[in-house]
Amino acid sequence: MRYRDAGVDIDKAEGLVEVIRRMALSTNRPGIEANIGGFAGLFKLSLFKNPVLGTTTDGVGTKLKVAFMTGIHNTVGIDLVAMNVNDLVTTGLEPLIFLDYFACGKLDEKIYLQVIEGIVKGCKEAECTLIGGETAEMPGFYKEGEYDLAGFCVGACEEGDLIKSNCTPMDIAIAIPSSGLHSNGYSLARKVIFELKGMKIDTYVEELGKSIGEELLTPTKIYVRQVKALKERKIKVKGIAHITGGGLLEKPKRMLKGVDLFIYTDSWEPPPIFSLLQEWGDIPKEEMFRTFNMGIGMIVVVDKEDADRAIEAIASTGEKPFFVGEITEGKGEIKLWEGSF
Repeated sequence: MRYRDAGVDIDKAEGLVEVIRRMALSTNRPGIEANIGGFAGLFKLSLFKNPVLGTTTDGVGTKLKVAFMTGIHNTVGIDLVAMNVNDLVTTGLEPLIFLDYFACGKLDEKIYLQVIEGIVKGCKEAECTLIGGETAEMPGFYKEGEYDLAGFCVGACEEGDLIKSNCTPMDIAIAIPSSGLHSNGYSLARKVIFELKGMKIDTYVEELGKSIGEELLTPTKIYVRQVKALKERKIKVKGIAHITGGGLLEKPKRMLKGVDLFIYTDSWEPPPIFSLLQEWGDIPKEEMFRTFNMGIGMIVVVDKEDADRAIEAIASTGEKPFFVGEITEGKGEIKLWEGSF
């Protein structure tokens, strides 16, 4: 007996290392000492005078099920990077290095390379280096054609550049749009779409202008450049919330200490997928706002006097930010208000 007889092909895995190494090299940034292929990746912190390190780890959730259904795997890697770096930048940290964990029952080279292709694309957009990872082939542990995916990001910044949530009454909340569902709420979305509505993955939806599968695989936006633009213009950011699981009713609470956030729900029109899901599943409004991002991927809080400059800074990256709410005295709660800012 050989390891291959048990379902693990070491030769195939080792042969892929060189391919992945070349792909990863395209993401290199200053400070890298070693990359894919060794036992560990190294990064010089000499770029910083008084560095603070931070880390994140996250996955893509059941959005992977949609990738399995469509056979399209080159977008979930972007999601993986986005979910990590978007969390990281809420603290003011600059993403430096990224690692991935890919686990499957039997390694499919084509699928694996598609996933890595997405991770590389995400790292380039986030300006961080894919420095290493783990590919685990575990026969009998995963269904054929399925895999699991996790990511890890390390970032740093000067201690003085840390964003410490310090929201105070009369501060202004600015929203940066999402590209759709991003990577959260998929268990509910899939149940509504495929069980209640009985749709197929390739069902064309007129209101979306595309198939439901294409809509569900829209990659999560990466917000690194937007936060960097605020920093470069020396705008004091008093809090940032990455809107993921828990939606607009939960995630912004992490930046609220002794204050409330009023969100004016008529300030924007969520992408069509949200109203469709609400209609198809007869989902209460509060449940929608607690489950999905509702078209807002990130909320940035700044002083009222900095609000216009912050809008300009974010818009300079190609995004279309808008005023979505304000901070008031309170107890750390989110208030939904039917009206415009």
